[in-house]
Amino acid sequence: MEPERLGTFRDGSRPTYMTRMIRTVLFWTLLLYACSTGVSSPEAVSPTLASNPGSSTIPPTVDVLPANTREALPPPKLIATLRTPHIEQGPDGAVTVPPSQGCAYQWASQDLPELSRQLLEMLQQVQPEAQGHAYAFGENCIREDGSATFLPMETDIDITLQVTSLSDEAELGDRVVNVMQVIENIPPDQIIGPRLGRVTIVFQSDGAEKSLQFYIDQYRALESGLSSQEIYQALQSP
Repeated sequence: MEPERLGTFRDGSRPTYMTRMIRTVLFWTLLLYACSTGVSSPEAVSPTLASNPGSSTIPPTVDVLPANTREALPPPKLIATLRTPHIEQGPDGAVTVPPSQGCAYQWASQDLPELSRQLLEMLQQVQPEAQGHAYAFGENCIREDGSATFLPMETDIDITLQVTSLSDEAELGDRVVNVMQVIENIPPDQIIGPRLGRVTIVFQSDGAEKSLQFYIDQYRALESGLSSQEIYQALQSP
C-alpha cells in the first residue's frame, strides 16, 4: 500500500483553506493554554495596601503568647522570724505544722512541775540539800492576733549542790556522776522534746559558787574509764 503523502487526506484530496485555518487556531489555543498553567497565581493583596497603594505602612503584628505563659505574680510576702527559725519536730518526733495564717518564732520555756518534783525527790536521796528544777525549752509560735503556741525542743535541768571545796575537781566530778545517774533514771515519757537537753550544775561552798553546763549527749560521749577529775575537766570543754 502506498503511504500517505504529506498535506493530503487518505482519499488523495488536498485540505481546503478553511481546514488549514482551523488547525492553526487549535494549535495556538493549545500552546497558550499550556503556557498559562505554568504561571503561579498572584498572592492576595493585603486589604490595607489595596485600599491605599501609596502607603508603605505594614499592618501591626499581633503577638500570641504560648499556652503555658502565666501572668506575672507579685513576690510572696515574707513572715518575720524572731531570733531563730522554728523547729521542725514536736516532742514525739512527729513533724509540727505551723498555723496556716503564719507566725513569728521566739525562744521560750515552760516549767515542768511534775518532772521537777520527781527530780527533786531523787536528788535529795543523794544529797538532802540538793535543789533541782526541770523545764522545757523551745519556741513560741506567735500569730498576728497575739495568740501563741509553745513548740518544745528539749528538756533542760538545773541543779544546785553543796560541795566541800570548789577547787577539788575530783569531788566536783563525783557530784556530776551522781547527778547523771539520777537523770538517766528519769522515765523517757517524762522527757519532752525531740533532742537531748542541757544540764546546768551550780556547785556551792562557803557562800561561793561555780557552775558547769553540758549536754546529756556530751556526757554520754565521754570515753569510758575516765576518773572523776577527768570527767569534770572534759565537760568544761566546749
